[in-house]
Amino acid sequence: MSIDHVAFFTARLTFQTDVADVQAALATDHPGFVLVDSRGAPAWDQGRIPGAVHLPTDLVPERAARLLDPAVPVVTYCWGPGCNGATRAALALALLGYRVREMIGGIEYWVREGFPVVTDAGTTAGPPDPLTVPCGC
Repeated sequence: MSIDHVAFFTARLTFQTDVADVQAALATDHPGFVLVDSRGAPAWDQGRIPGAVHLPTDLVPERAARLLDPAVPVVTYCWGPGCNGATRAALALALLGYRVREMIGGIEYWVREGFPVVTDAGTTAGPPDPLTVPCGC
């Protein structure tokens, strides 16, 4: 294996995380990060990960300092693998000096894993998608 391969995969694990790891961290008293939902208001209203902070990608430069502590790492998420909103939000936060990771899979895979979603009406969780759970990795 070349050094390029090692650097590439190390970088991915440094700057990305997945829904299972985020859920496991959020289940503790001290997850070590703040979770940021970078979707717009209509998507946020449809459902979000419990405890997430709503900071749409295009509002990061304007609102990040009011909503986030620069000393606390950030994990961003958006809709899912077909969307780069979380990547764009992570870049915007990194440009402001935040330590940030992107949650790959987004809320789509959060829901597919059967994890809870909160709306103004309460918290719900559906059954896990047998195509994604258990991954075993």
